[in-house]
Amino acid sequence: QVQLVESGGGLVQAGGSLRLSCVASGRSSSDAAMGWFRQVPGKEREPVAAMTRNGDSIWYAAFVRGRFTISIDNARNTMYLQMNNLKLEDSAVYYCAARSSSELHIQTTYYDYWGQGTQVTVSS
Repeated sequence: QVQLVESGGGLVQAGGSLRLSCVASGRSSSDAAMGWFRQVPGKEREPVAAMTRNGDSIWYAAFVRGRFTISIDNARNTMYLQMNNLKLEDSAVYYCAARSSSELHIQTTYYDYWGQGTQVTVSS
């Protein structure tokens, strides 16, 4: 079993930055792929960014490419999402997730473990 705990969400003005963190604990594969997703009320959860633990494969949604950066500190078992130039439409609950295998996927159904989510609100 893997536990994921997100932090770093909050209220920020448009154009500002936030960094989300996701600490993984418990039994886990050292090479499991991880990702960030987000969800707004009434909409499906959507992928934001994902990467393999060794960093050889990284994927970004088109709407965040060039603004967000995903990274993993394996020594700390922590994944980050650096979000710059935030827009109003980036407001959502952000979730981190982990797979049980190393293969990179972006569909939610491929992820086995989920955090509780952290709210990001971008104001004008």
